[in-house]
Amino acid sequence: MQRDSDEDAWRAIVENYGDRIELDADPQSGAPTDPVDPPERAAHDAGLSRLFRPLPEPPRDDLDLDADDDPDDLDDGFVPPPPPPLPKLPPDRFLAWAGLFGSPTILLVCLVLDLHLPPWLGYLLVGAFIGGFGYLVAKMPRGEDVDPWDDGARL
Repeated sequence: MQRDSDEDAWRAIVENYGDRIELDADPQSGAPTDPVDPPERAAHDAGLSRLFRPLPEPPRDDLDLDADDDPDDLDDGFVPPPPPPLPKLPPDRFLAWAGLFGSPTILLVCLVLDLHLPPWLGYLLVGAFIGGFGYLVAKMPRGEDVDPWDDGARL
């Protein structure tokens, strides 16, 4: 039964879409009348106040900040722990990374500074770049030992 009244209400909204609502004027004052009677309005406002009550204020700690206090000054006592040491790369991977990033860097610096390299050194740097890239790709983990859904995050 509720469903029919909901459908009727929606049908009425759709049929009157875009129309302006005309309020009937109060015959004694000439002002538009309120469609909700005063006793019903009080109940209506009480229901709204339960739904839309203001949020409680967050609890204030013992920190009474004055207007001239800077919140950044309160963090001066914190000293973070030292970071863990960086992991050591095996020599073969270190050489591969050095070839991958070092070779283009040397070639770019020589190009910008207009330094001429012997052709064998240029070929050696290009070979180091290609060799480092190929070595790192070949050593990438693959197969069933790698979980495709593991993004590396740890809690």
